[in-house]
Amino acid sequence: MPTAEMDRQKQMSSSPVGVLEDFLRSSDWDSNSIASDLEAQPGPKPASRWRSLVQSLWSKSKQEAPHPFDDTIRPPPIKRSNSMRELISIAPFFLVKSGSNNLNSLWKYFTLSELQTATNNFNAGYLCKLFHHCFFKHIYILTCSFLAENLIGKGGYAEVYRGSLRDGQLVAIKRLIKGTPDEIISDFLSELGIMAHVKHQNTAKLVGYGVEGGMYLVLELSPHGSLASVLYGSKVKLDWKIRHKIALGTADGLLYLHQGCQRRIIHRDIKAANVLLAENFEPQICDFGLAKWLPEKWTHHIVSKFEGTFGYLAPEYLMHGIVDEKTDVYAFGVLLLELVTGRRALDYSQQSLVIWARPLLRKSDIEELVDPSLGKNYDARQLNRVLLAASLCVQQSSIQRPAMSQVVKVLNSDISSLKCMRKIRTAFFRKAFAEEG
Repeated sequence: MPTAEMDRQKQMSSSPVGVLEDFLRSSDWDSNSIASDLEAQPGPKPASRWRSLVQSLWSKSKQEAPHPFDDTIRPPPIKRSNSMRELISIAPFFLVKSGSNNLNSLWKYFTLSELQTATNNFNAGYLCKLFHHCFFKHIYILTCSFLAENLIGKGGYAEVYRGSLRDGQLVAIKRLIKGTPDEIISDFLSELGIMAHVKHQNTAKLVGYGVEGGMYLVLELSPHGSLASVLYGSKVKLDWKIRHKIALGTADGLLYLHQGCQRRIIHRDIKAANVLLAENFEPQICDFGLAKWLPEKWTHHIVSKFEGTFGYLAPEYLMHGIVDEKTDVYAFGVLLLELVTGRRALDYSQQSLVIWARPLLRKSDIEELVDPSLGKNYDARQLNRVLLAASLCVQQSSIQRPAMSQVVKVLNSDISSLKCMRKIRTAFFRKAFAEEG
């Protein structure tokens, strides 16, 4: 295959079009009609490919029953226009097929009015104006408390609001905010397409979406918030049993993304803030805004645009832009160190947790590594396995890091798969084999 064609296929495999095409082909849509429309134009620009995708969806929708959730919601008619935004904004209306047996057909489309009602209008400015007209201290306190509860997360690409639907269900509503309108649409379609494939107890649950007045993803609200908010922002410290459960569950979710999905998913932003804690502190990996498909025949991606969170970024990504499963493995190793130490991946003085922990890992200095709030209240065997997994995951060389399947086995006290890695002489590695006799 010519190099140019290979590069084009590689690029399209992680584009919004590639993601949604794959979802539509894997569902019960008529994949032949969609594929023929898209493949009839070799190598078109992204805008024209998205236009072809939307037009194919529009043609298919004419044969379907009305929207299954709300008969009052109707997609706007397609007009002859060069505006990519106008064309793409209707695409999600057709991601739900009436009568489909696909679990993703349970997604609901939300109007802007519904989202505004659920979140009290997303509008911190409105609340600030309310304060300016108030002169009593108790109203000031009430207003600030309301703001803190409504806006529960904000990053470079999105804002996350707590919301309450009309049926009482609590949700987290993610509003994409960074980039041009077309870039926001691109990011939205990519994340929505990836979440279409993801279904695991340790990944976040998508409730629905909205495309009116912006791009919105609506997810189930985790009652305990994120791991970061509990680990660093809560007066109640997590005990070791819960920390160990979070480590195991997050590892299972990451293994599912790497090996259990229809296509390999590299999350690229594994961190404490992106691990939600559901009922009984069951961890759920969330925020697939930076996620990439990794085609079966490709060992890695080369990413030119630098994105991610400092403290979790693997050396090969920082230096060469290389993205593969081992990128996530490194970040997961940092997460394990956070669970054990109670320290941030990058503290307020910009000190790296990995750099701080490495000499202690070499010396097997458990007393210095363990979060002081735990005291001696932990299972020593479990702790050794977690620290062994962490020390292997944060190896400088990606070749020396284990795969997530090996990490899961280590955390579950099965180190037989690591016998081929005896050259790695960490203290916890020697201790693990000593314990196995």
